[in-house]
Amino acid sequence: MVYIDKSFIWPGKGQWCHMWADSIEELHDMARKIGMKHEWFQEHARTAHYDLRPGKRAKAIKAGAIEASLKQWLKKGK
Repeated sequence: MVYIDKSFIWPGKGQWCHMWADSIEELHDMARKIGMKHEWFQEHARTAHYDLRPGKRAKAIKAGAIEASLKQWLKKGK
């Protein structure tokens, strides 16, 4: 399953959200579906993810991503 948190404003950089998944394969598959480049992947041990702008967020939701909180994401990564 692929997840997306709520958008937030990053001062000076605009509106963003995070996209993560139960597996790296699912995450990369969704990223390809919505037109993300692999080099945008942020590989952190606990929080591997992509940062998305509002347009990509909408595409991910349309493609089946589920909204979840950042707290759920960080808790799951423990």
